[in-house]
Amino acid sequence: MSQMDAVVVRDGREFRLERIEKPAPGPNEIVIQVEAAGICAADRKIFSGNHPWQLPDPYVPGHEYVGKIVEMGAQVKLKRDLEEGERITAEILVPCRTCWFCHRGLYQHCDRPGVCVGAWADYLKIPAGAIIHRVPSALAPEQVVLIEPLSCSIHAVQLADIQLGDTVVVAGLGAIGMGALQVARLKTPFTLIGVDIDDGLLEIAGQLGADHVLNPTQVDVPDAVRSLSDGRGCDIYIEVSGSPQSITTGLDALRKAGRMVIFGVYGQEATVDFNIVSEFKELELAGGHLSPNTYALAIKYLAEGLVDWQVMVTHTFPLASYEDAINVKFQAGVTSIKTLLIP
Repeated sequence: MSQMDAVVVRDGREFRLERIEKPAPGPNEIVIQVEAAGICAADRKIFSGNHPWQLPDPYVPGHEYVGKIVEMGAQVKLKRDLEEGERITAEILVPCRTCWFCHRGLYQHCDRPGVCVGAWADYLKIPAGAIIHRVPSALAPEQVVLIEPLSCSIHAVQLADIQLGDTVVVAGLGAIGMGALQVARLKTPFTLIGVDIDDGLLEIAGQLGADHVLNPTQVDVPDAVRSLSDGRGCDIYIEVSGSPQSITTGLDALRKAGRMVIFGVYGQEATVDFNIVSEFKELELAGGHLSPNTYALAIKYLAEGLVDWQVMVTHTFPLASYEDAINVKFQAGVTSIKTLLIP
């Protein structure tokens, strides 16, 4: 068997670059050569050990990626309209297609899901049943790695149900938040506000269409939002920072009968006063998870230039420098949105 380089996580959080066997496809599987892979905030949480998931051991990270088909199983060749050399990506969750949730179109909540991960490597095996998407050959690998996080951004904005007159806050301007800001702008809200503690990210948000940007270390965000909305508060608050404090801020900043979309991943529990949700404001809370039925839109938005990918891809590293790539987000004075690994 030939070998390849891969970043392997052992014992839950020990990351190492190793030589492992290159995957071979089973009858219903596909092997791609990875062109580029993204680093998600979830990957950084795994690296730090502060995450809520049960992971296999060993584990190869990487669920944001694009690659070219190099091998296909016999059944794939018979059943799928795919050819070697085509560029594809696949959704992280592989639905069973038989459970109660899958039958109702809620495959992101599948009771018996598989996963398609492992792109921090030279090659990736896409399992049977994966939801595969073709990627236009004209798009740069660095561009289309954003398909997965942008799909999550789109789902967050869909859950927000933004109307023309709304004041919308996007809190947390990482890759999903910056994507949500740009997709929310496509909905033409009355006022669009970006919130983050990184002034560099706030500057980029302004360039991407935010009407106002707020740094919670410098201003009282709820007061500032009320001043920008005739004293009412915002109609929509999209929380993608992963900070429990941001949830509290959002409950305060929302108007009565407003809506909060919670799309972050949290390393600790948030404590909130639910009297604000019920008795005092009658708020709507919507949790967001993954990116159901949004990949095609993400590909379209990237291909048509409706989302600025170049400003979002801030750093690229070779696969062997994965530790530097993970840590770039934590360097003082460095503004980072999406960091890529190039095998």
